[in-house]
Amino acid sequence: MAEQRAEELHQEDTASNRNITFSFGNDNVQDVGSVTPDVHSEAESTEPNFSTATTTDAQHENLSETMDPTSTSGTAERHISIQQSLADLKNLIDIEGAGKKTCPLCPEEKFKPNYSHKLRRHLQHLHWKVSIDFEGYRMCICHLACRRMKTNLNGEQVPVRIGAHYHCIVCSATIARRTDMISHITRHLNKGDTEASFTGASSGQLSSTEVMKEVDTDVHVFPNHTTPQKTDSFFNPKMKPNRQLIFCTLAVLAQERKPLECLDAFGATGIMGLQWAKHLGDAVRVTINDINEGSVKMIGENCHLNRMKVVMNRKEEEEDEDEVEENEDTLGIIEVTQMDANVLMHLRAFDFIHLDPFGTAINYFDAAFRNVRNLGIVSVTSTDISTLYCKALNVTMRHYGCNIVRTEYYKEVAARMVIASMARAAARCNKGIEVLLAVALEHFVLVVVRVLRGPSQADESLKKIRRLIHCQWCEERVFYKKCHMLEESAYQQLPCDCHGSMPGKTAVELGPLWSGSLFNTGFLRRMLFEAVQHGIEDIHPLLKNLTCESECTTLKHHSIFGPMSHSSQEKRKGSEVPGNAAKRQKGDIPSEHPPFYYSIHRHSIRGMNIPKINKFLPYLTQAGFRVGRTHFDPTGIRTDATLAQLKAILMKYSMPTHTDSQPGIHSHASAEPILEPVQDSTPKPLEIDQPAEEVKPESG
Repeated sequence: MAEQRAEELHQEDTASNRNITFSFGNDNVQDVGSVTPDVHSEAESTEPNFSTATTTDAQHENLSETMDPTSTSGTAERHISIQQSLADLKNLIDIEGAGKKTCPLCPEEKFKPNYSHKLRRHLQHLHWKVSIDFEGYRMCICHLACRRMKTNLNGEQVPVRIGAHYHCIVCSATIARRTDMISHITRHLNKGDTEASFTGASSGQLSSTEVMKEVDTDVHVFPNHTTPQKTDSFFNPKMKPNRQLIFCTLAVLAQERKPLECLDAFGATGIMGLQWAKHLGDAVRVTINDINEGSVKMIGENCHLNRMKVVMNRKEEEEDEDEVEENEDTLGIIEVTQMDANVLMHLRAFDFIHLDPFGTAINYFDAAFRNVRNLGIVSVTSTDISTLYCKALNVTMRHYGCNIVRTEYYKEVAARMVIASMARAAARCNKGIEVLLAVALEHFVLVVVRVLRGPSQADESLKKIRRLIHCQWCEERVFYKKCHMLEESAYQQLPCDCHGSMPGKTAVELGPLWSGSLFNTGFLRRMLFEAVQHGIEDIHPLLKNLTCESECTTLKHHSIFGPMSHSSQEKRKGSEVPGNAAKRQKGDIPSEHPPFYYSIHRHSIRGMNIPKINKFLPYLTQAGFRVGRTHFDPTGIRTDATLAQLKAILMKYSMPTHTDSQPGIHSHASAEPILEPVQDSTPKPLEIDQPAEEVKPESG
């Protein structure tokens, strides 16, 4: 009787479907057209009896394969669980047909074939009720076996547990929980990602890519190129200064010897290696590597876009050199490899190696320094900002083995920490380093070093790794002195007297850090010259600031293309340079500059208006100190003066705030000795023992 009653209800529903449109809940189900392939033909071609398991499995496989976002057919753009209305979800099955039907979003174990009136209630209350709305589409919950296999630790394919999940309409990600899916979609909205911009982005077709241009180099990127975890073509436009600095570095090295074996260990889109090969020509032999198969395919397409011939091994490159000369359309040859970066650097030797992984590069230092040639260059870009900038101290200790705290000069501490790790890695290979460049900006830390072969060079580099004493009260700092005897009180090395006037432990040891120079003035000048030659104007201000910072001078008193102010001193040092360094260009001797810097805003006096930073620098110069600005901090001053001397000069040339409205304060009388100009241009010794209270305004 129950079966007869169900059959009668089914016949009534079938008759009513011919004249009326169903409305489920409060949703408007006007048929606006399905965005999925029409499967009515499949339903008509099959038998009306859906009770057999063979037919059900075949139907699920056809539907899931047709709507698979990773398929390369290009006929489907969204998963079957993503629909605009219930009418579209209803069109996936043959409601008007007789017999039992299967759910298009559930396997037979979850929902057995049933009549149409029960199937409609199932679609409404299970799939549509918990769906997530996004730009007119509904992401319904899916119970299909969309992920049947996964790779275990041994590299084998094993079955996975089938559970309910959602398919993201933007990036095709599979997420189990509804709350997690809502958070995932919210992140897409905050980034400005839309379904229209990501349609077909996962299909692997170049028709859905964008063309980005940088320094006359074009590359294909997917619309989600700014999300490294979801794309095979990660491209960050904010890293343009980093790529330009590395290009100028390679251009300088190409003037010393030719041809150069260059490696971009983490290619992504391959834009960096393409810039090298396109602008430096026969002076370099470029190898672009990436372990991701999708990135390797994208690199090959970008090479063809820039008229570069792609070879997969060095033997093919040697055989095709004659063909490149005959073919006028090809500008050069680029070798593209797909392997782990450590394996590649252990197998082959290179003159120039650039490491730019997603995060820290500490795991690739040993392989990079093992096979790099003598006087070669290793450049490292670290993007683990939370680790370097004192936001994850446990990870800092685990990766770099350094104890650090948040200070006013934390960016320079990050650069010196990376250099110290590189020096230790080079010393394990009996090699030393010479720092050519160290830049720490908001989103990356770039370090460029030259490799010097020999145990003596390694020993000299290790001697420059020391610990730093940092006062937690006044933030004065000093490196440990070179001595073989232990001092009874390390606080005595600090120029401040906080350890005598303050109770308890007032200082902390940081490091070990690199204590040597961070810049090579001669190399920076040649980088600026190469930037002018190749028309890279965006990097000129940064290179000029770095050159001034290396010499600890201001830009007004600095000549970029003129002779260096310390040429006589460098010539004297040049006679003591070892034999390996004698092959380098003249003037490529690192100039010593004061370590670290002070922020005048951090050390300003309460109730006093400090002078502008460009006006304050000549005051320090008149007092007989070396002074210059730094790129690490726009308010920072690099000087060899101590903190007490800096505060005394800052107090002398500061002006009290206007307090005429308050009684008992004589602002004009107190400001007269401060605003008195300096008559004598010759620098006089600064008397720091004078009490600072003489220039402070009287309190009410």
